[in-house]
Amino acid sequence: MSNKKTNFYPVILAGGRGTRFWPLSRKRRAKQLLALDGKHTMIQQTVSRLLPLASPDRFWVITNDDLRGAIARQLPRLPKRQIIAEPDGRNTAPAIGLAAFILLRIDPKAVIGMFPSDHVIGDEKRYREVLKKGANLASAGENIVVLGIRPTRPETGYGYIEAGSPFEGEALRVRRFTEKPDVQRAAEFVSAGNYFWNSGMFLWSATTLAHALSEQLPNTANLLEEIAAAFGTKKFETTFRRLYPKCESISVDYAVLEPRSAKGERASNIFCLPADFGWNDLGSWTALHEHHAAKSNPADGNLISANGTFKLNARGNYIHAPGKFVAAVGVTDLVVVETDDALLITTRQGAQDVGKVVKYLDEKKLSKLV
Repeated sequence: MSNKKTNFYPVILAGGRGTRFWPLSRKRRAKQLLALDGKHTMIQQTVSRLLPLASPDRFWVITNDDLRGAIARQLPRLPKRQIIAEPDGRNTAPAIGLAAFILLRIDPKAVIGMFPSDHVIGDEKRYREVLKKGANLASAGENIVVLGIRPTRPETGYGYIEAGSPFEGEALRVRRFTEKPDVQRAAEFVSAGNYFWNSGMFLWSATTLAHALSEQLPNTANLLEEIAAAFGTKKFETTFRRLYPKCESISVDYAVLEPRSAKGERASNIFCLPADFGWNDLGSWTALHEHHAAKSNPADGNLISANGTFKLNARGNYIHAPGKFVAAVGVTDLVVVETDDALLITTRQGAQDVGKVVKYLDEKKLSKLV
């Protein structure tokens, strides 16, 4: 993909706390700043696999004050002024919307790729091929492109995309979006064969997104436009801090995709590109165990990070205790994660609830632990 041809700008959303990876993930060292899959951190990997499609000066990162400094240190090639810290978290619609209104002033033909900062991609070459097709489709009109993952199980933690008729090449028209169904509906979606998991990766022109936000969230769009007008001036920080908290806190899925899809399969101009490049969002310690077990295939299913181990009648455990000798005796499917100031002990089945620990710590104002 030629940069000049599609004017492609990756926008990485990196404001999340990754609470389900507590105690390793903290406010100032969130999931995207951790090296969960190799030597490089999740956000470094995200940028690295996109660099063949765009030069460093075309990258934008939307994060928060707690993480901005660490992200800038981890991504020294990116312009610091393009690592933007939200003064107040307002969900994904204002975050990506701000990038759209800024880029619209810089390059009216900008095509934005919206990317979470903490995904794993198995086949990066195929990933870039799909993105090239998506960017070309997004630049061809008021089109919205979503990358859809073929479901392998009735997962209730993801949103689903119902695909309709074929469009061009691999693209499919989108009928509707469904947020996090219950197990029965999820099973029905999987067996139907025309549903995809919503990966959270989208492509659209800055114009398309700005128009959609102006149509669906006019007050928020006006605020974002005023903030964008101040970008690059001395007034930006004060304008940003004054106006951004007034934006509606809403996801781009609810703000744009659902109302747009309600126009009908042929009128919405939303398209799904099936993403067959080995995707994983590593949403919990359980998912991390499954990901690494699939790669290394240990006979006993144990994944232990430690300074020496002893295992006896132990199976399927994930234990992170670097610098310690670990003895696992007669235990099955545990998750144990140790840091200097905290110790997590749960099961692989219970790991989805780790975020509730962080909620408790927040309520008790135990700030040193979050």
